Amino acid sequence: MHNQRNLLLAVLLSGLLILGWDTAMGWLYPQTDRAVTEGRIDTPAEAVEARHTREGGLTDPVEIAQEQADLETSLAAPDRATIDAPAMAGSINPVGARIDDITLKDHRESVEEDSGPVRLFSPQGTPAQNFAQFGWVGEGMRAPDAETVWQVEGGPLTPDSPVTMRWDNGEGQRFSIRLSIDEHYLITAEQTVANTGDGAVIVRPFALLNRTSRTASASQWILHSGPIGYFGDGVQFGPDYDDLDEDGPQSPAERAGWIGFTDIYWMSAIVPQKGSDAAAEFRAMGGEHYRASLVYQPVSVASGRQVSRTTRLFVGAKDSAVLADYQEAGIPGFDNAIDWGWFGVIEKPILWLLKQLYDLAGNFGVAIILLTLVVRLLMFPIAQKQFASMAAMKAVQPKMKAIQERYKDDRQQQQQKIMALYKEEGVNPLAGCLPLLLQIPIFFGLYKVLMLSIEMRHKPFALWIDDLSAPDPAHILNLFGLLPFEVPGLIAIGPLAVLLGVTMWLTFRLNPSTMDPMQQQIFNIMPWVLMFVMAPFAAGLLLYWITNNVLTLAQQSYLYSKNPQLKAQAQAEKEKTERGKTDDPGEKKGKA
Repeated sequence: MHNQRNLLLAVLLSGLLILGWDTAMGWLYPQTDRAVTEGRIDTPAEAVEARHTREGGLTDPVEIAQEQADLETSLAAPDRATIDAPAMAGSINPVGARIDDITLKDHRESVEEDSGPVRLFSPQGTPAQNFAQFGWVGEGMRAPDAETVWQVEGGPLTPDSPVTMRWDNGEGQRFSIRLSIDEHYLITAEQTVANTGDGAVIVRPFALLNRTSRTASASQWILHSGPIGYFGDGVQFGPDYDDLDEDGPQSPAERAGWIGFTDIYWMSAIVPQKGSDAAAEFRAMGGEHYRASLVYQPVSVASGRQVSRTTRLFVGAKDSAVLADYQEAGIPGFDNAIDWGWFGVIEKPILWLLKQLYDLAGNFGVAIILLTLVVRLLMFPIAQKQFASMAAMKAVQPKMKAIQERYKDDRQQQQQKIMALYKEEGVNPLAGCLPLLLQIPIFFGLYKVLMLSIEMRHKPFALWIDDLSAPDPAHILNLFGLLPFEVPGLIAIGPLAVLLGVTMWLTFRLNPSTMDPMQQQIFNIMPWVLMFVMAPFAAGLLLYWITNNVLTLAQQSYLYSKNPQLKAQAQAEKEKTERGKTDDPGEKKGKA
């Protein structure tokens, strides 16, 4: 009775923690209301903490409205050069030679069909500022700067038609930037300076990315969002934006293969000319703005000569197939720009198989179900061995108990005799753990795939599940949106989470247990605890686990039918344990 009271108290305290957490956080860290005057934000944006979401982008309605107003003004300039490629659209600002207007044609802002395309680049000064710029640092001459107005030739920028920007400093040096684009997300910039003056000049071409962190996706311990690059012989995820604020500029010691910024689904990166030794740097610019830059080594341009440097700009979705193609084309480590982590060797095959199953089924939810079925079929021989091991362990239980009783005062001798018994009977006590151990990396690998891969974004399943990479949008506690209140995150239980709890409870019930009563009660509440824990996870992950539980039920039922003595023996031991509990004098005294 005392143990049961403690268990009930623990459950009640857990419930209070779940219910009180969001309320306490809202009281300790209240959201600040901001006044709006004529469509502008009274409080500077950098003074208000940004709320980062899984996908990134602006979340404050005032900032979103300001961004739209600024875009209408900035992008209305008639001298902009249009970008119209198969995968992206936008424009080039001739002031400062900035590529500052990029949207992706194949990706929507939200699951709503009428939502606009994802915007990655926005002009300088807008709330979502994010752009690329190409230029020069010079000695003994006047170099173009951020206010220089370039002359644009050609356009629109398409895979078949380049755009060239030109500027003459009036001192004998002519500068040009020739831009070309491919069918995906890569823009190539060829920077040339021609010296027609009397003497030599020294120039350093550069390329940079400048963005705000206010639109960054939420960074987690297994999902990096922020500065990224390939330095030396591997991809470096970091530093974080906070590191740049606290520690100042950071210049990797190793040679840069590329450098840029990443979100969960999107990335912008600049790739130096092959064989060059460009200096790479991350820098905080203040006001939640950050810069990643490549500056080439100084080069002397003699009179009558010209020098060129070619830099590539990637700005787009982190599509694993596209990144792999760019890696094969010579951009080092680009396939690993997706933060696969330690389980990449598992995650990449899972993603490949899911894509194959999706091509077959035409629905990613069905593909996840089929993937679960494939995994269970591959592991079925192991499950059979697990049951055989369980049966063998049950068979040697009487002998084990005899050894334990005989050598109860000599633990070392007892262990030696038990190990000898295992060897004699051909029993492996760890065999039953193998399927579980194999499931852990597969489960984690699928979790990373659902969280990281752009292929899963906005993919529907059925009924109300319109995005398998996002949590279940239906919440039981507000009657699926009928009641006018937002359910706190920690108790936002949807139908998928309930199905997860029920199917897990059924799998536990199917396996007769001989654990002591306290352990048994803990296992009885575990499915419902996991129901709350897993509710905020991606719907695709819950779908995988639910399917896995259902297949486990079917598999266990089949294997028990093939090994009836195993279930009968376990059931008999369970009944014996329950009779012992009933006959316990302390229990009777408690009832009296």
